[in-house]
This record gives sequence, structure tokens and C-alpha cells, in this order.
Amino acid sequence: MPHILDPRDIDFLLYDLLDLEATLEATGHDRGTADGILATAERMAEDLFQPHAAKADAEEPRFDGKRVHLIPETEVALKAYAEAGFPAAGFAEADGGMGLPYLLCQAAAGWFTAANVGFSAYPFLAQAAGNLLAEYGTEEQKVRYLTPIVEGRAFGTMCLSEPQAGSSLADIRTRAEPQADGSYRLFGNKMWISGGAHEMGENIVHLVLAKIPGGPAGTKGISLFLVPKVLEDGSLNDVRLAGLNHKMGYRGATNCALNFGEQGGAVGWLVGEAHRGLAVMFHMMNEARIGVGQGAAVLGVTGYLHAVAYAKDRTQGRAPDNRDQSTPMVPIIEHADVRRQLIQAKSYAEGALALCLYAASLVDRERAGDEAATPLLAILTPVVKSWPSEFALRANDIAIQIHGGYGYTRDYPVERLYRDNRLNPIHEGTKGIQGMDLLGRKVVQEGGAPLKALAGEIAATLGAAGEFAEERDQLAALLDRVGRVTAGMAAEAVADPKAYLANATIYLDMLGHVVVAWMWLRQAIAVEGHADADFASGKRAAMRYFFRYELPATGPQLDLLEAMDRTCLDAEAEWF
Repeated sequence: MPHILDPRDIDFLLYDLLDLEATLEATGHDRGTADGILATAERMAEDLFQPHAAKADAEEPRFDGKRVHLIPETEVALKAYAEAGFPAAGFAEADGGMGLPYLLCQAAAGWFTAANVGFSAYPFLAQAAGNLLAEYGTEEQKVRYLTPIVEGRAFGTMCLSEPQAGSSLADIRTRAEPQADGSYRLFGNKMWISGGAHEMGENIVHLVLAKIPGGPAGTKGISLFLVPKVLEDGSLNDVRLAGLNHKMGYRGATNCALNFGEQGGAVGWLVGEAHRGLAVMFHMMNEARIGVGQGAAVLGVTGYLHAVAYAKDRTQGRAPDNRDQSTPMVPIIEHADVRRQLIQAKSYAEGALALCLYAASLVDRERAGDEAATPLLAILTPVVKSWPSEFALRANDIAIQIHGGYGYTRDYPVERLYRDNRLNPIHEGTKGIQGMDLLGRKVVQEGGAPLKALAGEIAATLGAAGEFAEERDQLAALLDRVGRVTAGMAAEAVADPKAYLANATIYLDMLGHVVVAWMWLRQAIAVEGHADADFASGKRAAMRYFFRYELPATGPQLDLLEAMDRTCLDAEAEWF
């Protein structure tokens, strides 16, 4: 170890592909500052976070009925993280932050997530909660609860799911009773709350979805409330840990069942307007979805890097044309099928990372007033959440296979990385939910403006891809067919909405492959003239692989979509 991330690739993506320097200049920063932040993140990830990742996995959080116990290295690392100023990095200067670009913050966060993903849940959920309060909180709420988050003294959670409702937020039962002083008392149960209970920091700011009695039914009646663990007078709020959930991965982070209001009601305050809570919470959820995709991508990258290192070091077998058994065995990277697996993993992991950082750059563009970024973010957010969660996970699967029998043991980190990444397909909404969001809302909103915006961005790249004519023409033809198939499906959606949405996840995979192919073509163009010839050749090879081996899968997918195939929809429950 470490093999956490490749700093060459991070620099290439930030500066050559996404022009971070222009964003830095526009926000009053410079490359020297950015490089210093990235170097600090890399060093701290290697020194403070990766060394205890395996221990945090083996000695997961423990609840003794009164308090939660974590390994001490977690709190030491988080204190160092706060002292280095990372919690403040992305917040506006008016809120006490540094006002750094979101793209830079995401790149720095990647080092910590790849090194120790269980740790990452604590500061990154706090950041997302803080961003929501910065946008929708009152001035009093900001002073009391945002400032401690910015200073790294407090943490945050998002409390959506309930045991009986799962992802069906319309069916939540947690209620918020209004009080004469303007506060509320909350009663209910929340499940799967990452970072929901621990003894670190001064406070935990729970952002809780609940319904005010008498409000509209379903999602229209949901409001959002700020419910702190510790009240202003220093007393504990009526929020109780019912128990810890023990998951297959992310085991360094507490995952909690929380009870609100066992002793008279948990004190909370409305955030935003009453009955508009879901819209407000989506500010945090969409940020979290980009974060989930990014987390999946960097876990895929670090697994790939570990596999490359192992393949170069591990000797086994000889070349097929060498019959002399007395000659030394060769490193397994000399075998064609190992190289195939490595380039496949590279195409997934590095393609996913490019996509996620591109999405982060769109956030910066939107904040700067670029209206063109909004429809792009709308259509890409479900893709950014889901495609890396599935295909970067496949890179982790390949990394285990490269390690052979050792990959299935705890002697190497790749089995843990796979378990950690396996949670991301369900974090912040399942693939099915993302597919429904993409095809049911994002593709068709505003007369199809998001898909048209995406097609325009891709077309601009195709116009600059003369050196890669084969890939350019392949992607151009595919993009044209995507537009035609989508239009045909939309025309039939009113008459048969079930069939329209029946293969939404197929559409999600298909569009994800199109977007990642675009990201690879952009990388191949941007890497021309790179000082490191091997790095550049690796990028071009991964691009060719993706276009030749992976992108053709979209053909059969589009065939199913065009036919509005009903095979799965028409399967009766009794058949299973």
C-alpha cells in the first residue's frame, strides 16, 4: 500500500480535462492553493486514514446500551481532518468557509473516501447537511448549527427512511407537533441513519422528514426539521439510539435505528416552508447522490490500482509459446487475459471518476450562473449515482479475481473494498428508483430539454474528435439513435405508461454507457501531448477498449427499449 489514487490522473482530470484553473481564478483562488490542498489530502489519507481502515472494518462500532464505542483512531483522524480546515473548504466565505470550487473539494474528498470509506460518512454527511442549512436555514439556525459544522465541531445526518416505509417516503409516519414557541415536537422512528449516533464532536444535527398533523397526504405533506442531538442548554434531546445495523461494508461508520420522542417529543425546528420538506431535502439528496457516485468511483479506482500492483509483482506461469519449464515464471500481467481484465477495470473505474468530477464541475458552473449547467445536472445526477455504483463495483470484483485465491482473504484489501462498494447501489436510492427518475422525469421535463442539452455537449466533443474518427462516428450514430428511440418511447408513454417505465433501468444503463464513452473520448482528446507517454497510451487504450468491448452492449438495450418490451412487466407474481 497505499495505492489509494493516482495523483497523475487526478491532475489530468482536474486541469487538462475540466480546466479547474479557470474556475479557481473565477473564485479568487489559484493553482498553488489547490495543489497544496490536494497534496495535504493525499498525505493525510496515507498517514491517518488508510492505516486503520482494516481495523475499523474488523472492529466495527459497538453499542453497549448507553453509548457507541468506535476505535480511537477514528476520532484522532477526524480531529486532524478538522484542524487541517477541510470541513470549511467548500462553504461560502459568508458562512465562515473558504469558498473553494466544488470540483476541488470533491477531488480532495476522493482521497479520504478511497483510503477509508467508513470514516468518510461522518464529515461528508456533515458537509451536505451544512450546505442545506446554508441554502434554506434561518439566520439563527445558521449561527447555532451551521457554524459548528463549518468549523468541524459538529456532524450531520439525513433521516428519511422508516422501517415500514423504506424508500416510499409518502408512507412515513414520523409526525411533528407544533408548539406555541414556534418549535415542534417529533415522534417516530427512522432507519438506516449513517452517522446517527456517536460521541465525537459537540453535536449531531439531524435533518428529519416528518409530517405536520392536518397537512396534505403523501409526499405533499412532508416537512423538514432540524433536530439536534444536544440542545442549546447542553441537555440531550429526545433522540434515542434503538440499535446499530451491521452491514457488509462501510463498517467503520455507525448505521442506526433512531427513535424520536420516547420521552415527550424530540425538539425540532422547521427548515424551509411547511409541506415543502421533500423539495428542500432534495438539495441534500442530490449532493449525496453525486457523492455516492464519486465514492463508488474512487473505491473502484483504488481496487484497480491494488490489482495492477499485484499483477506486476505476482509471478505465475509462462508465455504460451514458451515450453521450457526451467525458465522463470513471469508476472501475471504478462498474460493476455489478466491484461484484458485490468483494462476492463480501468475503463470502468477511471471512466466513472471522470464522469463524477465532470458532474462536480457542473455544480460550479451552476453556482456561477451558467444556466446551461442546470439541465445537464438534472439528467446526469441519476446516471452519476448509479453507473459508478454498478460498474466501478465490477472493477472491484475484477480486482479480487486478479488476486486469485488471495483476493478472497483479508490478507489483501480488495475483498474489503468490494464489500464497501457493494453498499453504493442502494445508497441514496436504488438503481430502480434512479431509472424511474431519469426516464420518468428528467428525460422528458421541459419538452426534453435535459436530453437535448446533453446531446449538444456530446456533439461539441464529436466536432473536436477528428483524430478519433472511428469512435467519433460510432458515438454520433449511437447518439442519434438514442434521440429517436427516446422520442418514440415518449410518444407511447401516455397510452402505456407502465410499458414506458418497465425498462427504465435498461435505459439508465444504456445512457450511462453513452455518457461514459463520451467521457473516454474527451479524455483521449485531452491527453494528446501529455508529458507522460505511458499514461497517455493507457488512456487511449482504455478508450478504445470501452468503445469496442463495452459500448456495443447499448445496441440490444436500445432494441428492447424501442420495442417497449413487456417480458418483465407481464410476468405474473405467481410465476416466481
